[in-house]
Amino acid sequence: MGKVKAFFSELDFGWRAIKDFVLIVLGGLLQALALRTFLVPSLLVSGGISGLAQLSHYLWNFPIGIVTLLGNIPLFIIGWRYLGGPRFAIRTILAVFAYTIITDILVELTGSAPITDDLLLNSLYGGVVMGIGLGLVYMGRGTSGGTDILGRILNRRFGMSISLAYMLTDSFAVILAGFFFGWDRALYGLIMIYVSGVAADMVTQGTSVIREALIITNETEKVVDAISDVLGRGTTIIQAKGGYSQQDRPMIFCVVTAGEVIRLKTIVQDTDPDAFMVVGHVNEALGEGFKPLDAQT
Repeated sequence: MGKVKAFFSELDFGWRAIKDFVLIVLGGLLQALALRTFLVPSLLVSGGISGLAQLSHYLWNFPIGIVTLLGNIPLFIIGWRYLGGPRFAIRTILAVFAYTIITDILVELTGSAPITDDLLLNSLYGGVVMGIGLGLVYMGRGTSGGTDILGRILNRRFGMSISLAYMLTDSFAVILAGFFFGWDRALYGLIMIYVSGVAADMVTQGTSVIREALIITNETEKVVDAISDVLGRGTTIIQAKGGYSQQDRPMIFCVVTAGEVIRLKTIVQDTDPDAFMVVGHVNEALGEGFKPLDAQT
Protein backbone atom coordinates (compact mmCIF):
# COMPACT_ATOMS: atom_id res chain seq x y z
CA MET A 1 0.00 0.00 0.00
CA GLY A 2 2.90 2.31 0.85
CA LYS A 3 4.43 1.77 -2.59
CA VAL A 4 1.14 2.67 -4.26
CA LYS A 5 0.93 5.91 -2.29
CA ALA A 6 4.54 6.70 -3.14
CA PHE A 7 3.80 6.09 -6.81
CA PHE A 8 0.91 8.56 -6.92
CA SER A 9 2.74 11.08 -4.76
CA GLU A 10 5.45 11.31 -7.44
CA LEU A 11 2.97 11.97 -10.21
CA ASP A 12 2.42 15.58 -11.22
CA PHE A 13 -0.92 16.65 -12.69
CA GLY A 14 -0.40 20.41 -12.67
CA TRP A 15 -0.56 22.74 -15.66
CA ARG A 16 2.95 21.80 -16.76
CA ALA A 17 1.95 18.14 -16.75
CA ILE A 18 -1.14 18.90 -18.85
CA LYS A 19 1.07 20.76 -21.32
CA ASP A 20 3.38 17.75 -21.41
CA PHE A 21 0.48 15.39 -22.10
CA VAL A 22 -0.75 17.57 -24.97
CA LEU A 23 2.75 17.64 -26.50
CA ILE A 24 3.07 13.87 -26.13
CA VAL A 25 -0.28 13.12 -27.78
CA LEU A 26 0.42 15.58 -30.59
CA GLY A 27 3.86 14.02 -31.06
CA GLY A 28 2.34 10.54 -31.21
CA LEU A 29 -0.16 11.76 -33.80
CA LEU A 30 2.58 13.17 -36.02
CA GLN A 31 4.66 10.00 -35.77
CA ALA A 32 1.64 7.89 -36.69
CA LEU A 33 0.88 10.26 -39.56
CA ALA A 34 4.44 9.95 -40.87
CA LEU A 35 4.23 6.18 -40.65
CA ARG A 36 0.93 5.97 -42.48
CA THR A 37 1.56 8.69 -45.07
CA PHE A 38 5.18 8.15 -46.06
CA LEU A 39 6.71 4.99 -44.61
CA VAL A 40 4.19 2.14 -44.78
CA PRO A 41 3.13 2.76 -48.42
CA SER A 42 6.77 2.86 -49.58
CA LEU A 43 7.99 -0.11 -47.49
CA LEU A 44 10.39 2.13 -45.57
CA VAL A 45 11.16 0.89 -42.06
CA SER A 46 11.40 3.51 -39.32
CA GLY A 47 13.73 1.55 -37.06
CA GLY A 48 13.54 0.24 -33.52
CA ILE A 49 10.54 -1.65 -32.16
CA SER A 50 8.12 0.12 -34.48
CA GLY A 51 10.40 -0.81 -37.39
CA LEU A 52 10.26 -4.47 -36.40
CA ALA A 53 6.49 -4.09 -36.11
CA GLN A 54 6.43 -2.69 -39.63
CA LEU A 55 8.36 -5.73 -40.85
CA SER A 56 5.82 -8.04 -39.21
CA HIS A 57 3.05 -6.06 -40.87
CA TYR A 58 4.64 -6.26 -44.32
CA LEU A 59 5.45 -9.97 -44.02
CA TRP A 60 2.51 -11.38 -42.03
CA ASN A 61 -0.02 -8.50 -41.93
CA PHE A 62 0.24 -8.13 -38.13
CA PRO A 63 -1.12 -4.83 -36.75
CA ILE A 64 1.77 -2.39 -36.39
CA GLY A 65 0.38 -0.72 -33.28
CA ILE A 66 -0.27 -3.93 -31.32
CA VAL A 67 3.16 -5.40 -32.09
CA THR A 68 4.81 -2.10 -31.13
CA LEU A 69 2.89 -2.04 -27.86
CA LEU A 70 3.94 -5.60 -26.94
CA GLY A 71 7.55 -4.98 -27.91
CA ASN A 72 7.72 -1.95 -25.63
CA ILE A 73 7.12 -3.87 -22.42
CA PRO A 74 10.74 -4.93 -21.67
CA LEU A 75 12.12 -1.55 -22.70
CA PHE A 76 9.51 0.14 -20.55
CA ILE A 77 10.92 -1.69 -17.53
CA ILE A 78 14.43 -0.43 -18.38
CA GLY A 79 13.13 3.10 -18.79
CA TRP A 80 11.39 2.97 -15.41
CA ARG A 81 14.78 2.38 -13.82
CA TYR A 82 16.77 5.06 -15.65
CA LEU A 83 14.35 7.76 -16.80
CA GLY A 84 12.37 8.85 -13.78
CA GLY A 85 10.10 6.15 -12.35
CA PRO A 86 6.39 7.10 -12.15
CA ARG A 87 6.75 10.37 -14.06
CA PHE A 88 8.47 8.53 -16.87
CA ALA A 89 5.84 5.79 -16.70
CA ILE A 90 2.75 7.92 -17.18
CA ARG A 91 4.28 9.90 -20.03
CA THR A 92 5.67 6.88 -21.85
CA ILE A 93 2.44 4.93 -21.50
CA LEU A 94 0.56 7.91 -22.94
CA ALA A 95 3.06 8.30 -25.80
CA VAL A 96 3.05 4.60 -26.69
CA PHE A 97 -0.74 4.31 -26.59
CA ALA A 98 -1.21 7.50 -28.62
CA TYR A 99 1.27 6.34 -31.26
CA THR A 100 0.16 2.71 -31.51
CA ILE A 101 -3.60 3.29 -31.39
CA ILE A 102 -3.55 6.18 -33.86
CA THR A 103 -1.26 4.19 -36.17
CA ASP A 104 -3.65 1.23 -36.42
CA ILE A 105 -6.67 3.52 -36.77
CA LEU A 106 -5.04 5.48 -39.61
CA VAL A 107 -3.95 2.32 -41.44
CA GLU A 108 -7.45 0.85 -41.17
CA LEU A 109 -9.25 4.05 -42.17
CA THR A 110 -7.02 5.26 -44.97
CA GLY A 111 -5.50 2.09 -46.36
CA SER A 112 -1.99 2.11 -47.77
CA ALA A 113 -2.22 4.23 -50.92
CA PRO A 114 0.95 6.38 -51.18
CA ILE A 115 1.01 10.13 -51.73
CA THR A 116 4.04 9.66 -53.97
CA ASP A 117 6.07 6.71 -55.23
CA ASP A 118 9.35 8.62 -54.94
CA LEU A 119 11.44 6.89 -52.24
CA LEU A 120 13.60 9.96 -51.63
CA LEU A 121 10.59 12.21 -51.02
CA ASN A 122 9.04 9.62 -48.73
CA SER A 123 12.24 9.23 -46.72
CA LEU A 124 12.83 12.99 -46.39
CA TYR A 125 9.30 14.06 -45.56
CA GLY A 126 8.68 10.97 -43.46
CA GLY A 127 11.84 11.72 -41.50
CA VAL A 128 10.91 15.36 -40.94
CA VAL A 129 7.39 14.61 -39.72
CA MET A 130 8.57 11.66 -37.63
CA GLY A 131 11.34 13.77 -36.09
CA ILE A 132 9.02 16.65 -35.24
CA GLY A 133 6.71 14.20 -33.53
CA LEU A 134 9.60 12.66 -31.61
CA GLY A 135 10.84 16.11 -30.60
CA LEU A 136 7.41 17.08 -29.26
CA VAL A 137 7.32 13.91 -27.18
CA TYR A 138 10.77 14.75 -25.80
CA MET A 139 9.62 18.29 -25.00
CA GLY A 140 6.78 16.71 -23.06
CA ARG A 141 9.45 14.90 -20.98
CA GLY A 142 8.45 11.53 -22.34
CA THR A 143 9.63 9.02 -24.89
CA SER A 144 7.75 7.40 -27.72
CA GLY A 145 8.77 4.01 -26.42
CA GLY A 146 10.76 1.37 -28.24
CA THR A 147 14.45 1.99 -28.67
CA ASP A 148 13.70 5.69 -28.20
CA ILE A 149 13.94 4.78 -24.51
CA LEU A 150 17.50 3.58 -25.04
CA GLY A 151 18.24 6.67 -27.12
CA ARG A 152 16.90 8.92 -24.38
CA ILE A 153 19.09 7.13 -21.82
CA LEU A 154 22.15 7.70 -24.02
CA ASN A 155 21.16 11.36 -24.42
CA ARG A 156 20.53 12.02 -20.74
CA ARG A 157 23.22 9.93 -19.06
CA PHE A 158 26.06 10.23 -21.56
CA GLY A 159 25.39 13.58 -23.24
CA MET A 160 24.98 12.01 -26.67
CA SER A 161 22.96 14.11 -29.11
CA ILE A 162 19.44 12.93 -29.87
CA SER A 163 20.27 12.47 -33.56
CA LEU A 164 23.28 10.19 -32.87
CA ALA A 165 21.47 8.23 -30.14
CA TYR A 166 18.46 7.78 -32.41
CA MET A 167 20.70 6.64 -35.28
CA LEU A 168 22.51 4.05 -33.17
CA THR A 169 19.41 2.55 -31.55
CA ASP A 170 17.22 2.46 -34.66
CA SER A 171 19.54 1.25 -37.41
CA PHE A 172 19.11 -2.47 -36.72
CA ALA A 173 15.55 -2.82 -38.02
CA VAL A 174 16.37 -0.76 -41.11
CA ILE A 175 19.34 -2.96 -41.97
CA LEU A 176 17.20 -6.04 -41.38
CA ALA A 177 14.63 -4.64 -43.80
CA GLY A 178 17.32 -4.62 -46.46
CA PHE A 179 17.28 -8.42 -46.55
CA PHE A 180 13.54 -8.47 -47.26
CA PHE A 181 12.86 -5.40 -49.41
CA GLY A 182 16.20 -4.59 -50.99
CA TRP A 183 19.15 -2.47 -49.93
CA ASP A 184 17.92 0.60 -51.75
CA ARG A 185 15.03 0.85 -49.30
CA ALA A 186 17.36 0.14 -46.39
CA LEU A 187 19.63 3.00 -47.45
CA TYR A 188 16.67 5.33 -47.86
CA GLY A 189 15.53 4.20 -44.43
CA LEU A 190 18.86 5.25 -42.92
CA ILE A 191 18.44 8.66 -44.55
CA MET A 192 14.99 8.89 -42.99
CA ILE A 193 16.36 8.05 -39.53
CA TYR A 194 19.09 10.67 -39.81
CA VAL A 195 16.65 13.35 -40.98
CA SER A 196 14.22 12.51 -38.18
CA GLY A 197 17.03 12.79 -35.63
CA VAL A 198 18.03 16.21 -36.95
CA ALA A 199 14.41 17.35 -36.90
CA ALA A 200 14.05 16.13 -33.31
CA ASP A 201 17.17 18.10 -32.33
CA MET A 202 15.77 21.23 -33.95
CA VAL A 203 12.48 20.91 -32.11
CA THR A 204 14.06 20.28 -28.70
CA GLN A 205 17.07 22.60 -28.98
CA GLY A 206 15.85 25.24 -31.41
CA THR A 207 17.21 26.39 -34.74
CA SER A 208 19.53 29.06 -33.35
CA VAL A 209 23.22 28.19 -33.30
CA ILE A 210 25.11 29.18 -30.16
CA ARG A 211 28.86 29.68 -29.74
CA GLU A 212 31.06 29.93 -26.67
CA ALA A 213 34.28 31.92 -26.60
CA LEU A 214 37.31 31.78 -24.31
CA ILE A 215 39.57 34.82 -24.57
CA ILE A 216 42.98 35.41 -23.00
CA THR A 217 44.15 38.99 -23.33
CA ASN A 218 46.27 41.62 -21.63
CA GLU A 219 43.36 44.05 -22.00
CA THR A 220 40.75 42.12 -20.06
CA GLU A 221 38.74 45.08 -18.79
CA LYS A 222 38.62 46.78 -22.19
CA VAL A 223 37.49 43.58 -23.94
CA VAL A 224 34.82 42.93 -21.29
CA ASP A 225 33.51 46.50 -21.58
CA ALA A 226 33.45 46.31 -25.38
CA ILE A 227 31.56 43.00 -25.39
CA SER A 228 29.00 44.50 -23.02
CA ASP A 229 28.64 47.80 -24.92
CA VAL A 230 28.69 46.50 -28.51
CA LEU A 231 27.06 43.06 -28.20
CA GLY A 232 25.10 43.51 -24.99
CA ARG A 233 26.42 40.17 -23.75
CA GLY A 234 27.56 39.27 -20.27
CA THR A 235 30.95 37.78 -19.55
CA THR A 236 32.56 35.70 -16.82
CA ILE A 237 36.14 36.15 -15.67
CA ILE A 238 37.87 32.84 -14.92
CA GLN A 239 41.15 32.85 -13.07
CA ALA A 240 43.61 30.72 -15.06
CA LYS A 241 47.31 29.92 -15.00
CA GLY A 242 49.63 29.68 -17.97
CA GLY A 243 51.05 26.20 -18.40
CA TYR A 244 54.38 27.45 -19.79
CA SER A 245 54.78 30.79 -18.04
CA GLN A 246 53.19 29.64 -14.77
CA GLN A 247 51.74 33.14 -14.48
CA ASP A 248 48.24 33.80 -13.18
CA ARG A 249 46.05 35.60 -15.68
CA PRO A 250 42.31 36.08 -16.19
CA MET A 251 40.37 34.37 -18.98
CA ILE A 252 37.12 35.75 -20.40
CA PHE A 253 34.21 33.39 -21.02
CA CYS A 254 31.15 34.49 -22.99
CA VAL A 255 28.31 32.97 -25.01
CA VAL A 256 27.05 34.55 -28.23
CA THR A 257 24.98 33.61 -31.26
CA ALA A 258 26.65 32.45 -34.46
CA GLY A 259 25.84 35.76 -36.10
CA GLU A 260 27.71 37.65 -33.37
CA VAL A 261 30.98 35.71 -33.70
CA ILE A 262 32.44 37.99 -36.40
CA ARG A 263 31.66 41.08 -34.33
CA LEU A 264 33.20 39.42 -31.28
CA LYS A 265 36.38 38.66 -33.21
CA THR A 266 36.51 42.26 -34.39
CA ILE A 267 36.14 43.53 -30.83
CA VAL A 268 38.99 41.35 -29.59
CA GLN A 269 41.26 42.14 -32.54
CA ASP A 270 40.69 45.90 -32.28
CA THR A 271 41.27 45.87 -28.53
CA ASP A 272 44.25 43.50 -28.35
CA PRO A 273 45.70 42.09 -31.60
CA ASP A 274 47.90 39.75 -29.54
CA ALA A 275 44.96 38.12 -27.70
CA PHE A 276 44.30 34.38 -27.82
CA MET A 277 40.72 33.28 -28.55
CA VAL A 278 38.93 29.93 -28.83
CA VAL A 279 35.41 29.64 -30.28
CA GLY A 280 33.40 26.45 -29.79
CA HIS A 281 29.95 25.06 -30.53
CA VAL A 282 27.25 25.00 -27.87
CA ASN A 283 24.16 22.78 -28.11
CA GLU A 284 21.95 25.07 -26.07
CA ALA A 285 22.07 28.23 -23.96
CA LEU A 286 19.47 28.90 -21.26
CA GLY A 287 19.06 32.00 -19.16
CA GLU A 288 19.45 35.76 -19.60
CA GLY A 289 19.79 36.76 -23.25
CA PHE A 290 18.81 33.30 -24.51
CA LYS A 291 15.92 30.87 -23.99
CA PRO A 292 14.22 31.08 -20.55
CA LEU A 293 15.55 28.50 -18.12
CA ASP A 294 12.16 27.89 -16.50
CA ALA A 295 10.64 26.81 -19.83
CA GLN A 296 12.98 23.82 -19.96
CA THR A 297 12.31 22.34 -16.51
